[in-house]
Amino acid sequence: MNTNTKKQTKYLEQATERITGSEAVVRSLIAEGVDIIYGYPGGAIMPVYDEFYKYQDEIHHVLTRHEQGATHAAQGYARISGKVGVAIATSGPGATNLITGIADAQIDSTPMVCITGQVPSHLLGSDAFQETDIVGISTPVTKWNHQITTAEEIPEVIAKAFYIARSGRPGPVLIDITKDAQFDSLDFTYQKCNGVRSYTPVPEINKEALMASADLINSAKKPLIVWGQGVILGQAEEEFKAVVEKTGIPAAWTIMGVSALDTSHPLNVGMVGMHGNYAPNILTNECDVLIAIGMRFDDRVTGKLSEYAKQAKVIHFEIDPAEIDKNVKTDVAVLGDAKASLAQLLPLLQKNSHSIWLEKFNELSKIEFEKVIKNDLYPTKEGLTMGEVIKEINVQSNGKAAIVSDVGQHQMIACRYAEFTQSRGNITSGGLGTMGFALPAAIGAKMATPDREVVAVIGDGGYQMTIQELGTIFQTKTAVKIVVLNNDFLGMVRQWQQLFFDKRYASTVMTNPDFVTIAKGYHLKAKRVTKREDLAEAVETMMASKTPYFLEVCVEKEDNVFPMIPSGASVSEIRLE
Repeated sequence: MNTNTKKQTKYLEQATERITGSEAVVRSLIAEGVDIIYGYPGGAIMPVYDEFYKYQDEIHHVLTRHEQGATHAAQGYARISGKVGVAIATSGPGATNLITGIADAQIDSTPMVCITGQVPSHLLGSDAFQETDIVGISTPVTKWNHQITTAEEIPEVIAKAFYIARSGRPGPVLIDITKDAQFDSLDFTYQKCNGVRSYTPVPEINKEALMASADLINSAKKPLIVWGQGVILGQAEEEFKAVVEKTGIPAAWTIMGVSALDTSHPLNVGMVGMHGNYAPNILTNECDVLIAIGMRFDDRVTGKLSEYAKQAKVIHFEIDPAEIDKNVKTDVAVLGDAKASLAQLLPLLQKNSHSIWLEKFNELSKIEFEKVIKNDLYPTKEGLTMGEVIKEINVQSNGKAAIVSDVGQHQMIACRYAEFTQSRGNITSGGLGTMGFALPAAIGAKMATPDREVVAVIGDGGYQMTIQELGTIFQTKTAVKIVVLNNDFLGMVRQWQQLFFDKRYASTVMTNPDFVTIAKGYHLKAKRVTKREDLAEAVETMMASKTPYFLEVCVEKEDNVFPMIPSGASVSEIRLE
């Protein structure tokens, strides 16, 4: 039994004891296996923080420099570990500062529990100092939320929160606790939650739907698999790989799904979506059966919905019934957990090979290489490209590093070119597209997996949204590697302005500070690279460092990310230039 399990068992098996609500919060967290919590103290949550001080040998609190940073760190922790991330803040502005991270976690299905302090219950609704209706504010972006006004509620509500956050399609939960509930006493005992009335997290697999999907797959001539994060969340990587290899079907990924299958696998045909690979996007509208696994047909994947895969029979493997037929009409829907669904599907599938169909992907990939990839990874121009930086990180990490990216051009380049041999390797803000995500998320990811290399790849714009979290890195000595690709622009917006707004660069030019000096101000090792001949050595030095390291790479100012599906266009209209 490991140390953390012993801590959990201690409070799960303990007899009833009279303690304060604030101590009940901390003991409940420990009973749920929480070892790290990210947050920022304040008046309305101070009783809980006093208990953190007393229990610091059992649960580690990380002081971030902003509450938004706490949520993103909790997200990074959850995404790489598969466990529930936890963030905590005070009432009012502390609570509202969590909202961006909560919304990000909701749309990207990240298990997270957020705890906020609240003014005493007798002051609720009186506009008291730092009172905000955080339950009302967070309702649209949480899987569940609840306000606690009495100490007796605390253990049961926290147990329910963790169950809801981690079960089925994961998501964020918020618990708001009034200050008097934290001070009051209760007879404490803790029991984990194993079910909630009227909540069915995992639908039962329909055998007829499973058989129908197998029949369509077995008879298909030009099938295509598109998988998303559901494969990773369901821990279904091995089952998924077995299905792909048995059927011989080309498989493409959304940005949230990458790393579930080795990027070098011969049946891995690349990324779909707005800046995805040429072949899977073009051939989406030529396949006869489209098998969607653990993905939600986001608009960035489908492009113009009225022209998306209209020729294909669509099979959708999905845990959330709300996603079926929401965007794309499904011919066969297989509801259930991805791991169980794919395991039951596998014996129904015939061993197959689609070599002629796969060759079409290879032919289109060669076109993309000549027109796009070669210029990104092996440029002949003087300026550095974002792609060659990612290529150098691949060389140094052997595809084993976790890449944490922000939002923008660098994100698309990182997702396109990063090599992964290990699942949970790509951590990014997908559905919400949150600038400022990467730096704090990388802190959480590294703390969750200290033996794994974690590299944050960030643009100069997003970096400055949460740059204060360098203070968290300095204080905790978390060995994150930070790479800022600096083009002195809000690059993705500038690309759209160039292509669709006649180069009217309205408010996208960045006048940046000296990033290296700032990093050194936080006592981090730091270097700036401006020339190609210095890049390899700089990346090697960074990756070899046992301590936090900051690397700024000055890249071409007006490089664009291609391929690109213009807004409102179909996947067939993807542009290579």
